[in-house]
Parts: sequence; C-alpha cells; structure tokens
Amino acid sequence: MIRPTFSSFKAKALSDPEVRDQYEELELAYELRAKLISMRKSAGITQEELAEILHTQKSNISRLENVNSKISPKISTIEDYAKAIGYKVQISFIPQIAT
Repeated sequence: MIRPTFSSFKAKALSDPEVRDQYEELELAYELRAKLISMRKSAGITQEELAEILHTQKSNISRLENVNSKISPKISTIEDYAKAIGYKVQISFIPQIAT
C-alpha cells in the first residue's frame, strides 16, 4: 500500500469543513511561531541565549515558540523578542477573499 503524501493528506483533511475551520483558526499562530523560530535561528541565537538577553527563563521562550501553546503572546512580548534578535515588528492586513 502506498502512503499518501503530506500534500494529498492535507488536501483531503481540509476538504472537511470542520477541519478547515480549525486549521484556519490556528494558521496565524502557527505561522507566527514558525517565523519567530526561523528568525532566532538565522540570528544564530539559542533559546537559552535569547532568554538571557530578555532577562527571562528558557521555558518562557520555549512556551512562546511552542505551536501547541494555548497562550497568546502580547504584542510587546513579540516586539521585545524581535528586537533582541535584530528585527522590528511590522503588521500588515490583507482583505479577506470571500469563499
């Protein structure tokens, strides 16, 4: 039996309206956390080093980057994180496409 590719699995899963709604609800948080991790790694900084710069514990950085975290970080926390690794936060909005 051939295993489905991730793309085909995702497409099939998203064809279910309930799954698609949950996916869309979590998508922004997932993208934010993935971007934070990517930027930190590009800056060559570990979670431990970032925690030291921000005068906090590594567990707080880990929780902020954890895609399964139920907490929603404050904008000021994201700004502090970005500044510590050499970035500035920019927020943009795009119009929703009617489906």
